Amino acid sequence: MIVDRGSFREHDAEVPSADPLGFVDRRPYLERLKIARHGTGRRDAVLTGTARIGGRPVAIGLFDFAFLGGTMGTAVGERLTRLIERAAGRRLPLVVCAASGGARMQEGIFSLLQMVKVTAALGRLRARRVPFLSVLTDPTTGGVAASLALLGDVNLAEPGALIGFAGPRVVEQTIQQRLPAGLQRAEALRERGMVDLVVPRAALRETLVQLLGLLAGPAVARRVRRGS
Repeated sequence: MIVDRGSFREHDAEVPSADPLGFVDRRPYLERLKIARHGTGRRDAVLTGTARIGGRPVAIGLFDFAFLGGTMGTAVGERLTRLIERAAGRRLPLVVCAASGGARMQEGIFSLLQMVKVTAALGRLRARRVPFLSVLTDPTTGGVAASLALLGDVNLAEPGALIGFAGPRVVEQTIQQRLPAGLQRAEALRERGMVDLVVPRAALRETLVQLLGLLAGPAVARRVRRGS
């Protein structure tokens, strides 16, 4: 729905998930990974690569919430970091579509460290003045919202998407108060300046084409063709 037909090329599919803690709850973490891979056909919760949108080359990452809730572990963090570094090195506009419950608890502190790694990579991307368009879908929460999804030069959200660090039930249990209805939804964040645009999925491609034209422009396209 977003990229030009036939233009997507996956990168870094071989980056594996690890089980640094030997984590076991009701079943071992490695077993959960195996089930998620079988159910989704993916090796982990994010797909990264290069493509074209409206004829313009981009680096793109897409979260799959069906894979362990789109959580970010070491493999997801490494794939995203490589994607961002590729975008910076080739001066490709970066587009990331997020759908995540946050950091992957089965990897503990190793998962939380990915927040730092990805944020640092985005800092280097911004220093090179390469645009980053972030698309927040339902839900985008936890460490992914805190480290990646809300750091775009333009943050787009789908209508009604749940966006925030802690979910509403956790917040209400912590502060012992009911939250106003819709407080963490895309429309409320748009009113408060956390999100720039609320865009239905059917209009997303057209909106990205327009934004890429404004933020990237012909000068970026010339640099890409020259390989600079």
